[in-house]
Amino acid sequence: MLSAFWGHASAIAIASPVVSIVGFQGDRTTIRRPTYGEMKFVDVVERPREMPTFPQSFPMNGGDGPHSYIHNSSYQKVAIDGVKERTSEAILEKLDLKFLNRNSEANILRIADFGCSIGPNTFDVVQNIIDTVKQKRLKENKTYIGAPLEFQVCFNDQPNNDFNTLFRTQPFFSRKEYFSVGVPGSFHGRVLPKNSLHIGHTSYTLHWLSNVPQHVCDKKSPALNKSYIQCNNLVDEVTKAYKIQFRKDFGGFLEARAEELVSGGLMILSGQCLPDGIPKALTWQGVVIDMIGDCLMDLAKLGITSKEKIELFSLPTYIPHISEFKANIEQNENFNVETMEEISHPMDYMPLTNDFITSMFRAILNTIIEEHFGEGVVNELFSRLAKRLDKYPIDFKRCKKYVNYFIVLKRK
Repeated sequence: MLSAFWGHASAIAIASPVVSIVGFQGDRTTIRRPTYGEMKFVDVVERPREMPTFPQSFPMNGGDGPHSYIHNSSYQKVAIDGVKERTSEAILEKLDLKFLNRNSEANILRIADFGCSIGPNTFDVVQNIIDTVKQKRLKENKTYIGAPLEFQVCFNDQPNNDFNTLFRTQPFFSRKEYFSVGVPGSFHGRVLPKNSLHIGHTSYTLHWLSNVPQHVCDKKSPALNKSYIQCNNLVDEVTKAYKIQFRKDFGGFLEARAEELVSGGLMILSGQCLPDGIPKALTWQGVVIDMIGDCLMDLAKLGITSKEKIELFSLPTYIPHISEFKANIEQNENFNVETMEEISHPMDYMPLTNDFITSMFRAILNTIIEEHFGEGVVNELFSRLAKRLDKYPIDFKRCKKYVNYFIVLKRK
């Protein structure tokens, strides 16, 4: 059965069994049901006017090859697993299932993972949430009479995220647990209907910006990030530009979620910030990205790319300081802060191998580097990064560590 879903104009409507988009015709989308092999047309709802569109979209490396995000996201998985119990506790203690009785879809609970990417991490997160909700409902069973609770899960990421691989690798058993919906679109704006979401989740995504700050790539601007390919907090004007963009984007994220969540709904956030007063350049992640910039300059000297291209390249990512991040949350009046914890990444005190570091950063940055510099650069770039790491290994003991956070917000 095809489960229609409202929202983003280019949203993929997917249910169990998973269906696939094979083409577009006017305002209709051609849908194939693999089980029956028949073609169906479904209407696409017009995009809400307030939904912003963003020209840049750089998802994690798709497919299931050796350089894909699927096979190189264990660092993120360890972090997500590290807050699994906290997530369950938050749902058991903070979620009020009575709100399901306030609408006509009293037996449907809707979950969304924002910035889901591809691979097992998003499915693990969703399954943990569903298992916990079932546990909570079982404990409170006397309160609920009627149809069994059904789950709909919205997997959100950028439009060119590899949704085909995502749903192809979905665990078979989970297809009977919930209805799956692919929702392509930037989470910095609305991607779901108003008052339609009960539990939202995002992990290690909020450092991604909707765009590189405009002045950072402007040759005439004092904020031109000429010497680096990231905001490493060493150039004040660059940091200021990124800070402004982050405040705008994170504010947009919270406002969008406030519209999508029902009253009493939960938004669960986990990710990384900088300790106050510490520049990103002093973290091991910052050191690696600066190394990538150095490797690009080596390629420019060989004529594989150009110095001008490098000077006009800057990553659309910003790691805020922890006090800055908290202040942005507390300024939003749509949520109550139920939980706000600073925690450590489980791998903080483990020296990572150079192969692990190279593979992880390639899976994350492959798409954006290929888009800016061309296909011929990526292999040579990361080959040089591996050699540079061998020559100048990361001193993990001296590097500053990110602050990891776990935050639970409840919609007022």
